[in-house]
Amino acid sequence: MTNDQIGRMFGLIATGLELDGGNPFRIRAYQEAARIIESHPEPMANIAAQPGKLEAIKGIGKDLAQKIRDIVTTGTTPMYEEVCGKYPAEVLALTSIPGLGPKRVKVLFETLGVRNRADLEVAAAAGRVRALPKFGAAVEQNIMKALAATAATHEDARTLLAAVWVTAHDLAGFVRKVPGVTAVEIAGSFRRRRETVGDLDLLATGGDAAAVMDAFTTHPYVAMVLGKGDTKSSVRLANGMQVDLRRVPPESYGAALLYFTGSKAHNIALRRIAIDKGWSLNEYGLTGNGAVVAGRTEEDIYRALGMAWIPPELREASGEIEHAIEGTLPRLIEVSDLRADLHVHTNRTDGSLPLDGMVRAARDLGYSYMAITDHSKALAMARGFDAARVRQSVEEIAAVRKEVPGIKVLHGLEVDILADGTLDLDDDTLALLDWVIVSLHSRLDQPADQATARVLRAISHPAVHAMGHPTGRRIGVREPAKFDCEQVFTLAAERGVAMEINAQPDRTDLSDVNAKLAREKGVRFVIDTDAHSLRDYSFMQYGVFSARRAWLEPQHVLNALPFGKFEAWRKARRRSK
Repeated sequence: MTNDQIGRMFGLIATGLELDGGNPFRIRAYQEAARIIESHPEPMANIAAQPGKLEAIKGIGKDLAQKIRDIVTTGTTPMYEEVCGKYPAEVLALTSIPGLGPKRVKVLFETLGVRNRADLEVAAAAGRVRALPKFGAAVEQNIMKALAATAATHEDARTLLAAVWVTAHDLAGFVRKVPGVTAVEIAGSFRRRRETVGDLDLLATGGDAAAVMDAFTTHPYVAMVLGKGDTKSSVRLANGMQVDLRRVPPESYGAALLYFTGSKAHNIALRRIAIDKGWSLNEYGLTGNGAVVAGRTEEDIYRALGMAWIPPELREASGEIEHAIEGTLPRLIEVSDLRADLHVHTNRTDGSLPLDGMVRAARDLGYSYMAITDHSKALAMARGFDAARVRQSVEEIAAVRKEVPGIKVLHGLEVDILADGTLDLDDDTLALLDWVIVSLHSRLDQPADQATARVLRAISHPAVHAMGHPTGRRIGVREPAKFDCEQVFTLAAERGVAMEINAQPDRTDLSDVNAKLAREKGVRFVIDTDAHSLRDYSFMQYGVFSARRAWLEPQHVLNALPFGKFEAWRKARRRSK
């Protein structure tokens, strides 16, 4: 079972306990365990059999560890069976529908026999929901709207951040042009730069309410208006995604932006700090003793709570609040810090442009150096290079260096890691290269022990500088290779092998979770586009987003170094082999 599947089971246990009115601390423990499991870089299935390793994970005690082992070995655990014996999993899932908390779901289940979305839709359409105590016609209508709005996404479908990037900014820009509007921001997981998003949340302030909502609901992207009011409107786009726009007063804009950016765990932690100070924090503001303490900007609220403003990418309740209080938040990497792209393909293999075209484009983007890294021969369909082709490439690189001044060009290659961990080219050929990046392109389904041995052998080779898109994942398409990340990152740090954060939007590999683990092990990084065309150069921001979520600073990233310092690192590493 995957970490996501195990984490989902823990989340359902927590929901079942909520329906039963269980102990809040116990509920929170299962919710936190779900978050930890889903974000852990190593598969629970790989480490469950290792004595004490689960218990060593912060937030996973002996009892929770045993439940994880139960699930890994049997597919379930008695606690999960007990909860599902009372409330089927589909009933528990109803709590994810906007407006339906555990208490209401329990009433629907026990009174109307609602066991799934279909039952709920039938009951609401028949007018039976409004007859329940504390429900009424308005609640019934809201439930029907929520069911319609989540119809296309109720199976937790998410969309790549890059796939909604232009749409989100177009919508925000359209609202921003309404006379009197002073600010518009895209909140939610989009603002936290998660690699995928479920829906979009826009916040606006200023302007006439009717004009703002008219502009939003009549945008050409809108296929259906789900609801329209002075303070909130919801629409469904032609691609099936739901977008909500909330219009808030200027004095609450910062509080609303903070609240709707999330994450939920981060917001809960902030509310606890506010409560400790005798205050209350919600989307309307930070208040105490009947007065507003802060609310106009996020900075004001964080400052009042005794901490620095926290970049949205870090708001995942993973230590950022403690650092903000101590004044030790990192200066996160930015696209403007990068001086090179070290993973670029040309039409000599599977790229779309000739060598000089890709080099000129990199120079025109402002890069001071770059690496050309066409494929090695194992990728026959990409016309990968054999030894003779590498020797020919030496001359081609020398020629383009003269033809395109103003940028340093490294002669590199993306070399395949073969099934046994050996490299696709011999040592004499590898010695002709300035930059060797090794990658997994085949046999990604190897068992964990075999995959781990394979990668460890590859990065132990003295010619290797970096590992490209290390786990080989394709988001939503292909699972990552099952090697032991901890072992690989430990050896990479010892050997001085960089790990790549590949900026292709369907890769962002390393993921933020794995990149954070690698950073903690002392690994250095490169952030590259793996460009096969001019358009691909624009993907660099998605790699940077992942790096920022992993707490990376410029000092962690090799291609943020000036060329002289990068060359000193590269040459020193070569001498140390």
